[in-house]
Amino acid sequence: MHLTRFTDNALRCLTYLALHPGNTETVGTIARRMALSEDHLVKVVQRLAHLGYVETMRGRGGGVRLVVEPSKVNIGAVIRKTEENFRLVECFDPELNSCPIAPSCGLAPALDEALKAFLEVLDRYTLEDFTKSPKKLVKLLIA
Repeated sequence: MHLTRFTDNALRCLTYLALHPGNTETVGTIARRMALSEDHLVKVVQRLAHLGYVETMRGRGGGVRLVVEPSKVNIGAVIRKTEENFRLVECFDPELNSCPIAPSCGLAPALDEALKAFLEVLDRYTLEDFTKSPKKLVKLLIA
């Protein structure tokens, strides 16, 4: 399983915001401190705002802030909402499947089971679980 850069950036952005509760942070600051592309992060923040995790404000003093308590941000849900697809192999997509053994193959059901287990584990975690040592994490942020 490989998460897209989009999802990775979304998780990093949410983590940064959780480490700065109540603060409005600029996308540029988040990108610089978390070693992200600012252009890419703009798209991520727009998506997170659409999903209701963050609020954005324009103009002087504007930026982005977390509007959901970290304890309410389920990591499995964030991943489901930010990943484009979960097709681990070609046969997961009937329109693209060209595998001749797909109708009788046992690999696809096993991979599907593994994907479900992967997400079930992540469903047990919230953003709060990953930010329990904020002082240690903030020290690691790139200046």
